[in-house]
Amino acid sequence: MHVPAPDAPILFFDSGLGGLTVLGPTRALLPTAPIVYAADYAGLPYGQKSEAELAARVPALLGRLVERYQPRLAVIACNTASTIALAHVRAALDLPIVGTVPAIKPAAEMTKSGVVGVLGTEATVRQPYVDDLGTRFARGKTVLRHGSPGLVTGAEAKLRGEAIDPDVITRAIAGLRDQHGGDTMDVIVLACTHFPLLQEELQAAAGPDVRLIDGAAGIARRIAHLTKGQEWPDRYAPGIAVFTRSKDRPPPPLAALAPYGIGVIETI
Repeated sequence: MHVPAPDAPILFFDSGLGGLTVLGPTRALLPTAPIVYAADYAGLPYGQKSEAELAARVPALLGRLVERYQPRLAVIACNTASTIALAHVRAALDLPIVGTVPAIKPAAEMTKSGVVGVLGTEATVRQPYVDDLGTRFARGKTVLRHGSPGLVTGAEAKLRGEAIDPDVITRAIAGLRDQHGGDTMDVIVLACTHFPLLQEELQAAAGPDVRLIDGAAGIARRIAHLTKGQEWPDRYAPGIAVFTRSKDRPPPPLAALAPYGIGVIETI
């Protein structure tokens, strides 16, 4: 069995900055873990790409990143990439891979009205994987879905310190509320890692009687479990953020990433 070196990083992968919402709770559990955070700005947004395109793109890009940074474990901190490409990535790469799935099971256990909303990207909410989660864990419940690409753009803007279009927030919640049974919905699953960056805005639009839930804490616990007993550096060091080059979207300022423990920005 391969034993990783103490300085072997955890690699987080997302289309953009949403995976920071998974990195945060992981840092809390593993404070000295070396981190590489990779954002595929050249491919953003994933939610409007075809399944075939992502099934080819994600394993190829992760393969390059694994070769370059030699991580002990890779986290696909992106619901869209996970629901489409997780099996392809696991088949292609010889290291532990942690995916991100919509938190439908805990939401179904939490609801009192029996109506749960799933807010994700267009690609995530149409996946058979989401049907399967509903069948397995929300039997007898009503699961409403809505795809909101505008929330990804809004989350990226917020992290850069830019203004968010309030209509994007309103439309996202209305996309669930306006469906049959939506007036009694009392739990919303944030099925995109970008969306917790807009927790405050979404909660205000949904109202105090609706609980918002995401899977970040559970993913962090899974990472800690899979690396249990492994050696880590004695002290914390700032992580690396690497961005695929995009003509239209430069990397964010380092100040936006520093609260997540990022100290260096690279592009590939």
